[in-house]
Amino acid sequence: MKNKSSNLRFWILVWSLGLIGQLCWNIENQWFNTFVYAKIAKDPTIISWMVAVSAISTTLSTFLFGTLSDRSGKRKPFMAIGYILWGIFTILFGTTEFLTGGKPDAGASVILVAGTAVVLADALMSFFGSMGNDASYNAWLNDRMNDENRGSIGAALATQPIIGTIIGTILGGILIGSNDNYMRLFLVFGGLAIFSGILSLFILEDSKDLKPYKDGSFFHQLLSAFNFKELLKRKELIWVFLTLTTYFIAFNVYYPHVGNYMIYYLGFSADSIGIIQGIALILGMLSVIPASRLLNKDKFVLAAFISILLSMIGVGILGIFGRPQYIDPSTILNWPLLIGLFFFGCGYIMFMQVTSVWMKQLFPEDAKGQFEGFRIIFFVLIPWIVSPFIANPIIKQNGEILDANGLTAYLPTHVLFLISTILILLTFLPLIFAAREKKERK
Repeated sequence: MKNKSSNLRFWILVWSLGLIGQLCWNIENQWFNTFVYAKIAKDPTIISWMVAVSAISTTLSTFLFGTLSDRSGKRKPFMAIGYILWGIFTILFGTTEFLTGGKPDAGASVILVAGTAVVLADALMSFFGSMGNDASYNAWLNDRMNDENRGSIGAALATQPIIGTIIGTILGGILIGSNDNYMRLFLVFGGLAIFSGILSLFILEDSKDLKPYKDGSFFHQLLSAFNFKELLKRKELIWVFLTLTTYFIAFNVYYPHVGNYMIYYLGFSADSIGIIQGIALILGMLSVIPASRLLNKDKFVLAAFISILLSMIGVGILGIFGRPQYIDPSTILNWPLLIGLFFFGCGYIMFMQVTSVWMKQLFPEDAKGQFEGFRIIFFVLIPWIVSPFIANPIIKQNGEILDANGLTAYLPTHVLFLISTILILLTFLPLIFAAREKKERK
């Protein structure tokens, strides 16, 4: 009975901590940017700074607390404190709207102060989110993984981001509503993160096999994670990483702006876009089935090729038909949007599934933690820093308008998706080299 109770407690933690973590990441990726346009200023420069600074914060936190937890031989305190502070700073992020009175038409000096506060609050939220989730929760799962639960944990890790995105998109839109009540969203999701951290303090257990691991001084151990000489020995993995980076540079050019594009360019309300995107992503989960069959047959290259092609088709449809003259914002039945987002959803979900499995197969057995750090660099740090420098000038060049108050505003338009389609095409280049290396390895 004790083993059953312990096992049930373990899976409750796996799914509660995992899903709540994904919900919090989703509101950062999905709703923080629409919050900036609704409450601070319709200027993509603020979003560009948020994305870049958050990427640096996330990466530093993952390496820093990953090293600290290894040296202490404990995951529980870092996870609990990380989730609690994650929730607190998610709520505090929402309070930045009071600096402008919740109206994006304040004076330039007020917008500067509010914009700076938004960037700093996002950076702190990401820092503690990575402390709790990336550096601690994922390490805890690795510690507790064994031959009996390996498949189930793998399935949880593969589906949690998808489920979190769908729930966060739909529920987030409902919580915000047509009256732009973002504070309600941040209170609910921030409260869930705080609750999860407190819950883990009382019922989470570290692995009995986890022991303190110290390799010289703290800084020696921290810097040893950046052992690029070890990475350079694995050419196939390098090309898979570069495929990941290229895809997500293109992804982060358009995806952070999808919400503002649908609300301010096409005329939808926040609750409507949550439903539209949610429908597309739910249907897009169907791609998991054929992708799994291809992976079981070791057809990683073919699966990656199909996922990139689907992403191009979806984003291309949004670029060509996702314009005000083709859209009726009074209904969710807008087929250009639904079809475009469906193809994008299929491609994105399939690409994540394929590259996640492909990468992990190539990680060395004795340095998986270190190579997870490399994954963060190629998956988060590089794309999040590079992408804003592409998206920002495109938006400012093609989306400049005067709002109702006569102030200059910048809206993401269909042009952003047209250019992103071309950028997605570039993903085939590193994939070709990854395919060559895979063929030689076999």
